[in-house]
Amino acid sequence: MQASFHLSVKTIKRSAGRSATAAAPCRVGERIERQREGRVHDYTRKQGIEETFILTPKDAPDWAKDRSRLWNEVEAFETRRNSVTACEWELALPSEISAEDRSQITRDFAQELVSRYGVAVDVAIDAPHREGDQRNHHAHVLTSTRKLEAQGFTAKTRVLDSAKTGGVEIEQMRGLWAELQNRALERAVELDRVDHRLLEAQREAAVERGDDLAAEELDRDPGLRH
Repeated sequence: MQASFHLSVKTIKRSAGRSATAAAPCRVGERIERQREGRVHDYTRKQGIEETFILTPKDAPDWAKDRSRLWNEVEAFETRRNSVTACEWELALPSEISAEDRSQITRDFAQELVSRYGVAVDVAIDAPHREGDQRNHHAHVLTSTRKLEAQGFTAKTRVLDSAKTGGVEIEQMRGLWAELQNRALERAVELDRVDHRLLEAQREAAVERGDDLAAEELDRDPGLRH
């Protein structure tokens, strides 16, 4: 049996009516006032959140650990009406490993985002929805789109936006996420393995090796289990 794999990346765009100061409290179940407009986003009644944390570069200012200050600074730094203020990485977490291991591999992935791109990272780990598939553990990882340095936010991290480098970077992060999960599954003495390749590529590989049963099982829509 093969464990489920899901990693997706979405942008938080002003042009789509979204903001980082709305997305962050929604993910972590907190209350944040959007200082640009004086609007309050209150998600303190949200349930099912198992853990939240913020990771920043080692020389980041102390205020970056304050979630409200962090995302208001993000919004304040972006002056354009069509600015992309944040990116969200959505990760499926293996149900076959412990809560502690799910937390650790999520933290390891988030730390790699910090180290690789120099951004601030805000994480929420969610339990499965009570009415859904009880294997559907997942995490929302919200990142700034600018580097966070000692003086505050600085240059945009264009590597993920570029047509030349964006796909390569995301594929490398998919590979890292698969590796982190596989290590955790090995520690849990599980036989499951995940594969970061797209389902279509996996199916084609199965067809090439003559494994019709595997090809048939892979002929499905990708995504989180619900």
